[in-house]
Amino acid sequence: MAWSWPDDLDALAAAPEHHRKVLENDLVRVIETRIGAGETTAVHTHRWPNVQHIITTTDFVRRDGQGGVLLDTRRTDKRPEPGATLWSDALPPHSIENVGDAELHVIMVEVKTVG
Repeated sequence: MAWSWPDDLDALAAAPEHHRKVLENDLVRVIETRIGAGETTAVHTHRWPNVQHIITTTDFVRRDGQGGVLLDTRRTDKRPEPGATLWSDALPPHSIENVGDAELHVIMVEVKTVG
């Protein structure tokens, strides 16, 4: 499947205050994400499937590119625990709002694929 979103929506370009590149080569890109209590990221994407390692967690709301709620951890049991490691497909336009009282801190290893 072709990627249909522009490069300016990439997490590092669209939301640099919350995403920092740690390492990148031809195979992977490692991003550190830090979202403080009360902060909301700009709408952004993650082009490649990825492994997410949760350093610290809190309640958050993930919204799609139009603002529709995709996940509100206050209303489900899907809030990841610190130390959890999760798999995710590539993520289309979305934002994250930290509605908790602690920082959301995640290390993401994006697995680059051909295509």
